[in-house]
Amino acid sequence: MPEPEPPAQNTFMNEYIKRLELEREYYFKEGCHIIEVSNSDSDAEASIARARVEVGKQTQWHYLQDTTERYVILDGQGLVEVGDEPATPVGKGDVVIIPAGVRQRIANTGDHDLLFLAICTPPFRAENYFSP
Repeated sequence: MPEPEPPAQNTFMNEYIKRLELEREYYFKEGCHIIEVSNSDSDAEASIARARVEVGKQTQWHYLQDTTERYVILDGQGLVEVGDEPATPVGKGDVVIIPAGVRQRIANTGDHDLLFLAICTPPFRAENYFSP
């Protein structure tokens, strides 16, 4: 029996699957591009966004009040700073854990876009975002 064809990008409806929709990307004031992949009441435990930092760019210092964030590096190379720890190189497959209330920023040190997932618990809320 032949393999079934995968569903078309926008015709598949399933409450358990969230699609990465590239056309929904927007520039966020901290200095990166964001796509909210999952941030809804149907998954009230966590939110997931895909972040993109352009070559040679760095996000501004910021922190999330009452929210722990994890960066899962998907592609590229970067230099991440968390709290008062020294800047540390990161690359594909690395996970950076940023506790609630701790300042953070990340720079793209590679030759193509730095891509990572930002996974927040509880889910990201704009009112919890602060730039010192």
